[in-house]
Amino acid sequence: MPDVVISGTGLYTPPESISNDELVEAFNTWVDQENDLNREAIAAGEVEPLAKSSSEFIEKASGIVSRYVVNRDGVLDPQRMIPRIPDRSNDQMSIQCEMAIHAARGALAQAQVDATEVDMVIVACSNLQRAYPAIAVEIQHYLGCDGYGYDMNVACSSATFGIKAAADAIQSGSAKRVLMVSPEICSGHLNFRDRDSHFIFGDACTAVLLEREDLVRRKDGYKVVGCHLWTQFSNNIRNNFGFLNRGDEEGVGKLDKLFIQNGRKVFKEVCPQVAKHIAGHLESLELAASDMSRLWLHQANLNMNQLVARKLLGREPTVQDAPVILNEYANTSSAGSIIAFHKHSLDLKAGDKGVICSFGAGYSIGSVVVERQ
Repeated sequence: MPDVVISGTGLYTPPESISNDELVEAFNTWVDQENDLNREAIAAGEVEPLAKSSSEFIEKASGIVSRYVVNRDGVLDPQRMIPRIPDRSNDQMSIQCEMAIHAARGALAQAQVDATEVDMVIVACSNLQRAYPAIAVEIQHYLGCDGYGYDMNVACSSATFGIKAAADAIQSGSAKRVLMVSPEICSGHLNFRDRDSHFIFGDACTAVLLEREDLVRRKDGYKVVGCHLWTQFSNNIRNNFGFLNRGDEEGVGKLDKLFIQNGRKVFKEVCPQVAKHIAGHLESLELAASDMSRLWLHQANLNMNQLVARKLLGREPTVQDAPVILNEYANTSSAGSIIAFHKHSLDLKAGDKGVICSFGAGYSIGSVVVERQ
């Protein structure tokens, strides 16, 4: 089978951002309003007062300092705390398509490839703004790509699963060049009134171009050495929003129609499994963690990444070992590990190897071992 190369990556970042201090100010204003509204019930012991948030709490719990969002004024309005994203007519480009076009052009330029030479488009992300037609087919149309496209969702692991799907398509001969994009508008499914998670997510879009090795023009890309995927069902990270919600009006607007998680269980159960997954993948390729020059890990939580890297390396990881971008971007779901790769892969030398790994709801884990050309 032909070798597959990641020849280009691209990143789109929304122009607006929100600092922890700004987010906390809006959240605490809402908390004060709610506690004042319920002051009599609180005084009578019938209702527990809402607790305030703080920037110190957020940074200690997650390592997050700020996040980019498609709209900040709606999020920071204590009366709303939902991004304002105007509906677009069917004749307009969708917002996820628009984000993907920006990221895709960056990946195509890096790879020195024209969009007309791409014969497959995959959209791999946690949330799709509509059921159909596929966002991938819309992107294919507006970029002018050939071939076909489809959407897929494996939550935070979508991008690594998408890379695997792209590599398989190229090796099987059903495509020569595959554009895989992850337009994540995580602010759309985040409950900004939940103290435990209101700070977690940001918005971004990444793009990865994969090509058959003999077609590659850029000579310092990354060969895909191997991909390994794993899933196991868990309710600890969930979002029940879907087209069947209207079938039971009592469920509309309930908290489970947004992002919910049992963070402590996720941390305890996922971290050891991720380290085991990567170690097993490397062993199957007759490699060891010491052979890896870099770990581009899923950017959900700094403490999780440090624990995974520590278990794999057997020592305290440095920022060179496992780059961190979540301090600036927050958790961008499937885009996170690709942002880390995009921003921290150009300094490696030919022959250097690394692992792109994402993990999340499912549970799901995807790892991609790559080698610099």
